[in-house]
This record gives sequence, C-alpha cells and structure tokens, in this order.
Amino acid sequence: MPRNQFQRMIFALITVIITVHSYVFYSLYVINGATLMEVTDANSVLHAINAQGGVYMFGRMLPIWAVILVEFCLAYGLECLMGSPCSFKLACKNFDPQKTHPVIFESAIICATVGLMCPTMSFLAAWLYYPYYSGFHFLTLLANWAKLVCCNFPFAFFSQLFFIQPLVRTIFKALFRKDIDGREQAADLPQSAA
Repeated sequence: MPRNQFQRMIFALITVIITVHSYVFYSLYVINGATLMEVTDANSVLHAINAQGGVYMFGRMLPIWAVILVEFCLAYGLECLMGSPCSFKLACKNFDPQKTHPVIFESAIICATVGLMCPTMSFLAAWLYYPYYSGFHFLTLLANWAKLVCCNFPFAFFSQLFFIQPLVRTIFKALFRKDIDGREQAADLPQSAA
C-alpha cells in the first residue's frame, strides 16, 4: 500500500488515530467499566470517570483527552520506529511479497504488527497505569503487564485484522487515489506492450 516515507507516516497516523481511540474505549468501558461504576456508584462509565476526576495515569487523575494524547504520542512513535518496519521485515521472512497474494501478505504484516505492538504498548501501559499510590514493586509491574497482554491481545488481533486495518486501507486508498491509479496504469503498460 504505502510506497514512500510520507505515505507510510500518513498510513501510521490513520492507524494510530483509530487504534488509540478504540483501545481507550475498550479499556475504560469493556474491561474496567463495571468496576468504575461500582466504585463511584454512577449509572454510566462516563459519569464514573467524571465522578472520580478522570483516569488514573502517572500516579494521578487525568482527563480522558490527556490519556488519549499520551497514548497517541507513544503509539505513533512506536508504530513509526518499530511497528511498521519490523512487521514488514517479519512478514518478508515468511512470505515473498512478489509471489504471495496481497491479502495474505497484508494479513501477515497485520499479525506481525499486533505481535510486536500489543506487548510493547501493554508494557508502557503497565508503567503508565501502575498503582503508584501503594509503592512500586517490580513483580507487580510484571503481573500488570501480563494481565494487560492477556486482555488486549485478543481484542488487538481481531480488531486490527477485521475492522481497523480494512478501514485504514479504505481511507488510505481514498486519500491517495491518484497515486494508486497512476501506479496501476504504469504496471499495466509493460504487460500490454508485451
């Protein structure tokens, strides 16, 4: 899909914008929603978050927009520096991009990205959301990391494979329609000339 560094950065940006919002929603509403409502005696998750003064991060309460901003910056940096380049290399180790059907190759890249990004972002989240009010213990950090990976990996895998990446590719194709059409026409010319 992306053919140059600018397109790769835009592709990563679209992916991270959608992914961070879905993961914050998943974490707050699906994983922790019932607990938040029970602790604050609120009738909705949003009311529970507001009642407790935000989301616990860095050892204090932050508004949801700050949580999304912090996670966006970390995820975008990791996606550009590690996720995209390493997942492409991992996929190329198992599949030849020239001989493999594009859907299979793109699926291999998605699986490799989830395999790299989910444990890495879960480790960062274990630091960000660590219960610092009770002191720090390394084994607690590792237990929180393992719990986050177990909760996040199935969601990450299925949401990326069946929802987020197809949506990102559709948006990307709409943004770069002229470039994609130009490449397809250029690829058709040598075949028709032969």
